[in-house]
Amino acid sequence: MQTLIKPLSINDLTEMKRCGEKITCLTAYDASFSAVLDKAGIDILLVGDSLGMVVQGHSTTLPVSINDMVYHTRCVSHARQRAFIIGDLPFMSYPSPKAAAKNAAKLMQLGGAQMVKLEGSRIDCVSFLVGQGIPVCGHLGLLPQSINQLGRYAVQGKNQADAEKISADAYALQQAGATLLVLECVPAALAKQISAQLSIPVIGIGAGVDCDGQVLVLYDMLNIGTAKRPRFSKNFMVDVNTIEDAVVAYHQAVKRGQFPTPEHSF
Repeated sequence: MQTLIKPLSINDLTEMKRCGEKITCLTAYDASFSAVLDKAGIDILLVGDSLGMVVQGHSTTLPVSINDMVYHTRCVSHARQRAFIIGDLPFMSYPSPKAAAKNAAKLMQLGGAQMVKLEGSRIDCVSFLVGQGIPVCGHLGLLPQSINQLGRYAVQGKNQADAEKISADAYALQQAGATLLVLECVPAALAKQISAQLSIPVIGIGAGVDCDGQVLVLYDMLNIGTAKRPRFSKNFMVDVNTIEDAVVAYHQAVKRGQFPTPEHSF
């Protein structure tokens, strides 16, 4: 008889932070990759709106719709057994708390997400979602959905004022009820400070080795795709023969604190 594997919960991830165990996360967009990543032991599968760039071929994440996100989240959730699933709320799907709740409900009810992620210090939306029983992951630092305001993809929080704002926003998101936080493209020292100050797990991408966990875009770490691989990523296909081996190598490197190195940090 096959043993039933229980999916990880946010409580499991919080306990991993408390125990000092690094959390592994990769983006996933379909059932086949979901199964491969899950089998390798990846803790979190993030169905990111990055699919707009790596799957749909757009130059930004902005064209991705909530229906796109529901479809891909459903594909991923159908194939995983253990991994925790987070679904991105795409651009303009949370202009108000009620709109955020409506679209978050779609990701959870139709897509099978266990948590939704939104960008920026949207305290109003986070508080409202949490009040409706919807787990929320915050996202600070580089915000891809704000690329037209930022002008370019660049490291955030390099000067003191910006660093202090990111730190204050991180604490405010935790106070509003967010139970996970992604920090993207911020100085490693700032990410270390925020990770130590918060009680919720902090997942870094281009944010140094001292975060509670790491996430990369799957296609970047497999060295495939239409765009140049970001500096903070790494080609894990080097020295291995299969995708499965590359995912295991990433998983082990993060768990052992061997990735990211200073070469992949700011």
